[in-house]
Amino acid sequence: MELSEALELGRNAFWMTLTIAAPILLIGLAVGLVISLFQAVTQLQEQALSFVPKIAAMVVAASIFTPWIAEQMVEYTRDLLGSLPW
Repeated sequence: MELSEALELGRNAFWMTLTIAAPILLIGLAVGLVISLFQAVTQLQEQALSFVPKIAAMVVAASIFTPWIAEQMVEYTRDLLGSLPW
């Protein structure tokens, strides 16, 4: 395997990881931003108030995006195995 092929495989794996994780992380970021804004407005500084809704939103997002994530992973695996010289 050439160095350029190995770099391309690594780049594709990194990009796939970002693509798969992005929806869940963005939802966690959005919920955290809303909760932080709420805490700043009401001056509530309870740690559980920011932690629990983020975790709940990310679990819901993960359950919603699971079919899409599985489809992306299967497609990536097919492309990866299809590119191997047998």
